[in-house]
Amino acid sequence: MDTDGTPEEKCLSFPSSDGILEKILSVFDGEGIESDPTLRTSEEYFKDLREELVARKYSPKTVKSYIHYNKDFLGFSSKMPREITQKDTRDYLVYLAEQKQASTPSLNSVINALKFYYGEILKRNFVYEIKRPKKDKKLPVVLSGEEISALLSSIANIKHRALLMLTYSAGLRVSEVVRLRIEDIDAQRKLTHVRGAKGRKDRYTILSDVVITILRRYLKEYKPDNWLFPGANPGRHITIRTAQAVFEHACETTGIQKDVTIHSLRHSFATHLLENGVDLRYIQELLGHGSSKTTEIYTHVSNRDLTKIKNPLDTLPIQANGSKK
Repeated sequence: MDTDGTPEEKCLSFPSSDGILEKILSVFDGEGIESDPTLRTSEEYFKDLREELVARKYSPKTVKSYIHYNKDFLGFSSKMPREITQKDTRDYLVYLAEQKQASTPSLNSVINALKFYYGEILKRNFVYEIKRPKKDKKLPVVLSGEEISALLSSIANIKHRALLMLTYSAGLRVSEVVRLRIEDIDAQRKLTHVRGAKGRKDRYTILSDVVITILRRYLKEYKPDNWLFPGANPGRHITIRTAQAVFEHACETTGIQKDVTIHSLRHSFATHLLENGVDLRYIQELLGHGSSKTTEIYTHVSNRDLTKIKNPLDTLPIQANGSKK
């Protein structure tokens, strides 16, 4: 208490997770305590959003991200959904871009989430005025053939080697390679069956002879019975984070200093195919790109034609000691 005998005002904080508010209120049941409407949980606010996404067969990852972005936006605005204005969405996007340094793809994902909820579910017209940010004109970082060879050769663990070999040789996204099942590997036809990839599309991609050999050794030694690359938890596949850690460790062992992730193996696969003369249309099919424009980015990182250009410095008569002839 304060010196005047009045109770001291205190504030308690609780984690903002679904169900926590209901648990707190249940303790004070019958005491007439009410919660601020803005403290409703995402499950209450976004039940319709979740049901609509599921009904339209959006992936679990998309459902989770859409709810996350909308929940974060509501926390930022401190408003109820029906009170949200166009200015609130603009302020939120500015906050993400400036304070959180969100990338263009991330901002577009947020916009997709907000437009779906406020446009499709709540029928608010203002969301159609939200402008998308300009695309970042960044080129993918690609590893050379020599770097790929050194990286894969550095891995002693046969499971980890098979994982990265398959990722590179089939041009797979990390989310695709970790979810492969044993029956997705068709050694007879030399094909890898990718199920439910981005956009819920199935596709086939090529399977390397070298990978077939390493996979046979791996299957014989590890004997997985469902997932091709099972994780530590029974019945679950290896996680994306674990696959990324395997790649990072291989880069450290090899001494690769480039700013790369495991996704760079997919970029390298596409670029190396292009440099070897494979038609861009086939590369698009192998990667599962919906548009050829997405695949065309690899023409900007390929050295297939650039190496044919004679550097002007090489035509100048300059002596080794720096003085001109």
